[in-house]
Amino acid sequence: MSDVEGVKRLVEKHKALKKEIGKVIVGQDEVVDQILWSIYTGGHSLLIGVPGLAKTLMVNTIAQTLGLDFKRIQFTPDLMPSDILGSEVLNQERKFVFVKGPVFANIILADEINRTPPKTQAALLEAMQERAVTITGKQYKLEEPYFVLATQNPIEQEGTYPLPEAQLDRFMFAIRLEYPSLEEEIQVVKNTTDDRKTEISTLFSAEEILEIQHLIRRIPVPDNVVRYAVELAQKTRPGQAGASELVNQYLDWGAGPRASQNLVLAAKAHAAVDGRFSPDIADVKAVAPGILRHRILRNYKAEAEGISDEVIIDKLL
Repeated sequence: MSDVEGVKRLVEKHKALKKEIGKVIVGQDEVVDQILWSIYTGGHSLLIGVPGLAKTLMVNTIAQTLGLDFKRIQFTPDLMPSDILGSEVLNQERKFVFVKGPVFANIILADEINRTPPKTQAALLEAMQERAVTITGKQYKLEEPYFVLATQNPIEQEGTYPLPEAQLDRFMFAIRLEYPSLEEEIQVVKNTTDDRKTEISTLFSAEEILEIQHLIRRIPVPDNVVRYAVELAQKTRPGQAGASELVNQYLDWGAGPRASQNLVLAAKAHAAVDGRFSPDIADVKAVAPGILRHRILRNYKAEAEGISDEVIIDKLL
């Protein structure tokens, strides 16, 4: 199959996938799109929202439609790294054998990831970046495709720990979930208070998802689009030549080079699901908020004056 045919097929499959997910998830179109863009490019996503917004149900539904092996890890204050990665145990022959933890699956739902201390949060770092886990000096490869879709309660809530910046940077998208509209909430209540069971069809296989990831990477990007993405990331860095007065005034630090890479990759996915064979600057702008919001750190002045991440990103765009 040529790349042109591959993009056309992706458009059809993406529409079918959205329709299937829509059987269970009411509204949240932008949220589902961003999760799927990250999956098509091999990235991870962080879903931020108060409890009760169907974050877990959304990830579970997407895993079913993609036909991938799915594991859920409930993060709690007493969770240990070995509870995620696995550990070596003594078998009947008195030999140590490695028992794999739940991190060994295609899609990991890291539920309420910020309810556990940083030591345990950091257990996911190698898995997210290297697609591997090291236990007592031996490295175990994780099966591809591999995604971490984490949910996070707002930092202001009781019993939460902020995620380390190094881990936040590993997430391609930070996706904010808002409360549903009145009509959407009425539909949710109708769907969840009767006796019907919704059947979800599997539309992809692991091999197809890997093919899509390779297809997205092969999509050509004009030099001016790459330059725009890199300049946008550089504009978020206070004290740098390209930084605006707004950034110097309200940010402690900005997005690193991984943001530039993710802007270009996500722009490719955004263009491909729209049936286009090359992204333009509008595609970069469309994906920028989700990619930049967790990579910029506001200072005390921004907090005091109520200047949000969204306001700063909007001004930069």
